[in-house]
Amino acid sequence: MKKLNLLFIGIFSMSFMYGQDITDALRYSHDEIQGTARFRALSGAFGALGGDMSAISLNPAGSAVFANSHVSFSLSNLDTKNDTQYFNGFTSASDSKFDFNQGGTVFVFANYDSNSPWKKFALSIAYDKMANYDNVWVANGTNTNNNSIDLYFLGYADGLRLDEISALPDESISDAYSEIGSYYGFGHQQAFLGYYSKILEPDADDDANTTYFSNLADGTFDQEYIHVTRGYNGKVTFNAAVQYKDNLFLGLNLNSHLLRYDRSTQLFEDNTNVGSFINNIDFQNTLATFGNGFSFQLGGILKVTHEFRLGLTYDSPIWYNIREETTQYVSTVDESNKRTIINPKIVNIYPTYRLQTPGKFTGSLAYIFGDKGLLSFDYSIKDYGSAKFKPTGDSFFAFQNNTINNNLVAASTYRFGGEYRVKQFSFRGGYRFEESPYKNGLTVGDLKGYSFGIGFNLGNTKLDLTYDQATRSSQPQLYNVGLTDRAMIDTRNSNVTFSIGFNI
Repeated sequence: MKKLNLLFIGIFSMSFMYGQDITDALRYSHDEIQGTARFRALSGAFGALGGDMSAISLNPAGSAVFANSHVSFSLSNLDTKNDTQYFNGFTSASDSKFDFNQGGTVFVFANYDSNSPWKKFALSIAYDKMANYDNVWVANGTNTNNNSIDLYFLGYADGLRLDEISALPDESISDAYSEIGSYYGFGHQQAFLGYYSKILEPDADDDANTTYFSNLADGTFDQEYIHVTRGYNGKVTFNAAVQYKDNLFLGLNLNSHLLRYDRSTQLFEDNTNVGSFINNIDFQNTLATFGNGFSFQLGGILKVTHEFRLGLTYDSPIWYNIREETTQYVSTVDESNKRTIINPKIVNIYPTYRLQTPGKFTGSLAYIFGDKGLLSFDYSIKDYGSAKFKPTGDSFFAFQNNTINNNLVAASTYRFGGEYRVKQFSFRGGYRFEESPYKNGLTVGDLKGYSFGIGFNLGNTKLDLTYDQATRSSQPQLYNVGLTDRAMIDTRNSNVTFSIGFNI
């Protein structure tokens, strides 16, 4: 009866979180090189140039550089390859996607009052994909650290009362899983799964028991971990910019952010360790994330001389509202070859939480060689350690924010680009380097990328084609609790982008 009363109260409390952590904060704080083919061909070094739809997303003053109203659309093919080492195992996995990643239009209004210093103003609206989350990697090897997924369930179970992680008499697995989550939260659900799948046992068959042991013996464990993600981070930009006299451009962006992130993970584990009651485990998790946010940008471009330009941009933090849903499944096979399946078929819907990403400053230089070409350089700095889950007064979020501050740092990004024109053709290339956002420089390593492309000018119509590639190493943990061994991943992202633009 005591537990029934608690569950009745729990129906109305729902004040638990799924377990947001540093990886979520970093994922939604990071933006990639996306956009038009010309923008990507210069590796995004466009802060002092303008005159490109994706350049507006970087520096809002860039729309006032357009001489005419303009519209452009871009399509990309993204190919991702991950080479993964996990103990003695080496695997490769790849994923490919054809995607619409940019579209927008700018309207330019000239001021025909020759006595006014305000030469023109521009209004634009554009969509740019900030990040693509489509990815697959597989870790496969023999864990020789004596680490099994049982440590995950034990990590959550130890210290919890047995009656808090067990079903009521005649209560179904689905109902118990749902009710325990509603009142006690995510951690209790994990302990529940471990207990009913027979991975762990209580030291005493008593409601007050708080200690547990594993039904797996020490030894080695053959593990295969499959990590699949899908989704995007998109930005709709409402822009206004002005030109003052002949050399100063100022602009403002108001950005609406759209976030969708889906993740599925599956761990297969086998062991032949002497004394193990459980010899096979299949543990599956899905996460669906929905979010929206707001940010703004302020930017300026100054023509110091006819050839030399300076740019400066401030990107505000992005203020996100994020909602998450999860499902879980676990099955085991014991020494007698009997399978136990725990499949609650419950979608956990968690309360909306808030995330504030770091702001960013970008300084830019560009030199224009008349109608022959240009060179451009951008430098950005973003303090990833300033990302915050909110409300900051929440004890769980306070702990996560402290973890973020202690592990993430201010990281610099360097982008170089150049363009050379021959009649109607433009030949382009670029390079970029992004520092690791982690203090250790290993959990997520430095990024190095290059690009090259070609453009064809038909007057009012422009066609552009670009290839770009970036590489980065990372060492993600399989789980944040218990089975915390890391995979070592070398990632290569390759993109082919085609853009078409029209003066209108």
